[in-house]
Amino acid sequence: MSYYPLTSIPDYYGIDALLTEEHKLIRQSIREWVESFVMPQIDQAAQDHTDIPNLMRELGKAGALGPYIPVEYGGSGLDQISYGLIMQELERGDSAVRSAASVQSSLVMFPINEFGSEEQKKKYLPQLASGEMIGSFGLTEPNHGSDPGSMETYFKDMGDHYLLNGAKMWITNSPLCHIAVVWAKNEEGKVQGLIVERGMEGFTTPETHNKWSLRASKTGELVFNDVKVPKENLLPGVTGLKGPLSCLNSARYGISWGVIGAAIDCYCTAVQYSKERKQFGKPIGSYQLQQKKLAEFLTEITKAQLLCLQLGNLKNAHTATPAQISMAKRNNVKMAIDIARESRQILGGMGIMGEFPMMRHAANLESVITYEGTHDVHLLITGMDITGINAF
Repeated sequence: MSYYPLTSIPDYYGIDALLTEEHKLIRQSIREWVESFVMPQIDQAAQDHTDIPNLMRELGKAGALGPYIPVEYGGSGLDQISYGLIMQELERGDSAVRSAASVQSSLVMFPINEFGSEEQKKKYLPQLASGEMIGSFGLTEPNHGSDPGSMETYFKDMGDHYLLNGAKMWITNSPLCHIAVVWAKNEEGKVQGLIVERGMEGFTTPETHNKWSLRASKTGELVFNDVKVPKENLLPGVTGLKGPLSCLNSARYGISWGVIGAAIDCYCTAVQYSKERKQFGKPIGSYQLQQKKLAEFLTEITKAQLLCLQLGNLKNAHTATPAQISMAKRNNVKMAIDIARESRQILGGMGIMGEFPMMRHAANLESVITYEGTHDVHLLITGMDITGINAF
């Protein structure tokens, strides 16, 4: 038995009618790329705990890197719904693939485009858009995750350069990256962004091994030991936590779309299996408990689709708030991980096999529910928005 066809997408509320023809063409293009490039090799990559060879360049060719970046800097100048649909299709393939594109787009290209100098934009963005250059994002530290304001990484002004010291942890693509957008405190204790390039003396990127999640993605650290960073590598357009938090808002928005893809992949596989697998003389899909699961899956996917579509409209209008983005990220990741786990049960023992995507998606989503803001922290962001009281 093979996967349910990727061309079959639940659209229970006719949401496609609200998309433009361009949106649907972009979605179809990325879907076909996922079918031809990602799906044939993703299980083996996850089993082997190795990344997909040449992934970033192929993502660049597919137009999946920085799609909302202006054309003059190598992007496609697309809207936020297009970006969301691209993330959805990538995560149908695997969360590791969407993570690679999300980090490159929202955490590296976004801050350079928003806060970088004209010289920085011209130097880095076209190469990042093509996948020739791989970027990583340094915010989380060994001692500071949900509390970035307490970061210990710092830099000093040495006259003709900055001297950077510290470490960042849980960094997607760090072992592969050519550059890292690193957030550190200046001598006044204010957070600023620096572009650190591979080859700078004292900059190392040790890999994190033995992961049970996102196994088709490289994860590691960014370590800075008296790294001399040229002054022109400082992002001039922002000071304070607004810089990294705005990047996280973009990434969280992409995640809220992406995980719908993982949920859809599990749902479609479960529907097909329930129709073909027979027990006690009839398909298991004819039993009430299985229909209950499938009906709940479709309901939750449909709710998540509507949530993302309106959030995309708000993003396009530049009115989406961080709290609205947090709500979508938290709701949709929980929806996806629940569907991955429950759909695994529909398949019984076959659900743990690599021929089917449930266990791989479920394991990946254990990371997604934690990174870019944990499940509980996003709940408190909503709580603070409701009450005006900070419960952190």
